[in-house]
Order: sequence, then structure tokens, then C-alpha cells
Amino acid sequence: MLVYPSSIDLSSRTLRCLTGRLAARRGEIGTRWGRLTAGRQALLALAHLRCGDTYAQLAAGFGIGVATVYRSIREAVDVLAALAPTLAEVMDIARTKAFVILDGTLLPIDRVAADTPYYSGKRKRHGVNVQVLTDPFGRLLWASPALPGSTHDLTAARTHGIVDALTEAGLKCCADKAYQGAGGSLRVPFRGRRLKRWQRRHNSTHAKIRCLGEQAMATLKGWRLLRKLRCSTNRITAIVQAVLVLHQASGL
Repeated sequence: MLVYPSSIDLSSRTLRCLTGRLAARRGEIGTRWGRLTAGRQALLALAHLRCGDTYAQLAAGFGIGVATVYRSIREAVDVLAALAPTLAEVMDIARTKAFVILDGTLLPIDRVAADTPYYSGKRKRHGVNVQVLTDPFGRLLWASPALPGSTHDLTAARTHGIVDALTEAGLKCCADKAYQGAGGSLRVPFRGRRLKRWQRRHNSTHAKIRCLGEQAMATLKGWRLLRKLRCSTNRITAIVQAVLVLHQASGL
């Protein structure tokens, strides 16, 4: 296989952050040696998550076996996922904000037509449903565990306890029409064709606020691995949480 130099559009701070975490992990479990140093392992994981490089491509580029690539990435993802904030922790942080934005997205996965629970009739493709909370400036605060793509956004929000958590924390939250009927502190646009003028103005203002959450979602998908996940669905939650931690560390 031909090999060529490439680049990753991330700061060195992100690499140092992950390297430090991996080095600490090795110290905890008493690892004395490995095919890769902590720094090279961190670089390997970032290339996979940010660029979406396959195991075979990484194995050729780093001069190691595919099995070593798999183990290295899995360890890095698990270390990062353990650092992801919980919903309760995010509620404490969000109390200092004027409001938060809730939105859901479908992360495409590589599945066949027989995997019905993961097929989204709305998007006409297979994927997983992930709920995201952002601050008023569109900065990512929290990402939920992944649910099958057929799950409605409102159902997902209730399953994860997002609506109850926001209500208990007394936080205002802007969301789209998919969360109609959620109640609590969620604010959604008015529906219908014959809206009064003040309702149309409300919808216009609401859309301007909510678009920041959509921009954050697009930024999250800047991690190319999330554009089409080919791993086991049991690993997607850990990958999303790992990307969230790296995203916050890199200040993107």
C-alpha cells in the first residue's frame, strides 16, 4: 500500500490533551511498553475520529497491524468517553446561561434494510438519533447516548430525561417543531398556516436563535467519522462522547 504524509485540522493542544490522558491511563494500569507511544496513539486516534481514516489506512501509515490500530483507537475512545459530562453536570453549568438550545440529529450508519429500528423514515436512511444541548452561542455542552434512528426527537428527549432535567433546573430551552407538546421549559415555534402577526414574529425570532444550534450540529459533523459510522451500534455512544470531549478541548 502506498503511504503519503497528511494533516489533521486540529490544534496541538488537542493532541497534548489526549496524549496526557493516555499516558495517565497507562500509568494506572501499569503498561510498560507498546507498539506506539502515548503521543503516537493519540495521533492515530485523532486521525481516525477527525479524518475518518480506516483501520487499514492507519495500519499502513503507522507501520503497525490492523489489530493494534483497533485496540489503540478503542482504548483512546474509552478514555475520552469517560470524561464526557453527564446531563446533571451540564444542568449545573447551564444554570449560568440565559437559555440553552436543544436539537436532534441523525448520524448515518452502515446498515442493511433489515435493520428496521435504525431506519429513519424522515431522512430515508439508516442511522442513530443523538440529542444535543448547546449554549446561546451555539457551543456544544452535551450529547446524549445514541438511540435507533426510527426514534422521534421528542421520544428521545423524554427517554434521556432531558425535558424533566431542564424543568427541574428552571432553564429556558429553545427547540424546533419536533418537540411540540413536550411542555416544561421547552419553547417551540407555533404551528399552522394561519398564524397571527405576533406569532409569525415569534417564529422568526425563534428560528434565528435556534439556527445557532444547527450550526453547532454541522460543526460536530466536521469530525468525518460521524458522517457515516461503520462500527457496531454498541460503540456509537462512546464515539460521540469522545468526539464531544475532543471538540470542547480543541475549542472548535
